Amino acid sequence: MRGDLIRILSSVEEKANELKFEGFEPDVVLVGGEAYEFIKALVDEEFGGDEEVLELSGLTVRILDELGKDAVVIDSKALGYAPAAKRFTVVK
Repeated sequence: MRGDLIRILSSVEEKANELKFEGFEPDVVLVGGEAYEFIKALVDEEFGGDEEVLELSGLTVRILDELGKDAVVIDSKALGYAPAAKRFTVVK
């Protein structure tokens, strides 16, 4: 399970870095409902407890059920102006 958590955090950081390279300032991770439950289970197993996941790699987490198993790293300030988002799959 730790490997899955590392993979997810690495994906968040990779997509955030891609956005930064393109001149954006990523600040939010939109996470599908199924993906959020998967991430929450990983965090609960790794760290114990039953806490909400509010942040991943320094970015605020927001749940968007329509994304399902995926997540999207976005620059919320520039989302309407350009392709300021990078999507990746959380649950395989």
